[in-house]
Amino acid sequence: MNKEILKACAELAKAISEDDRIAKLDEAKAAYETDAEIKNLMAEYNVQQIALAEEYKKEVRDEEFIAIINKRISELYTLISENAVMRAYMEANDEVNALMNEVNSEIQFFLTGERACTHDCSSCKSNCSSKNND
Repeated sequence: MNKEILKACAELAKAISEDDRIAKLDEAKAAYETDAEIKNLMAEYNVQQIALAEEYKKEVRDEEFIAIINKRISELYTLISENAVMRAYMEANDEVNALMNEVNSEIQFFLTGERACTHDCSSCKSNCSSKNND
């Protein structure tokens, strides 16, 4: 990669890092990484997954034990996914992913002169609806 492109990348990264969504993700990640409840839930979830995998490796499986583990994994998944810290982290992560997709789309536009298809036919020159009818 030449120096001009590297310099442009550094400038772009600096601009992106100043976006509020990046700060929000950093805060949400810090909260996630220090939250004792989510750490405990994730640790138990991982242990249950390992126990389930080990049980499935056996020639003779204890189906009752498997059902108990599956029930607990389901409970843990619900607790994790409903946890406010986890939700905030996932939402912030989704927002940053959307930002990066927007950035990539703009770079693509500047390279090709065409907007990426968003499935909203007003954003590109292509007539998507006619392609689906072929």
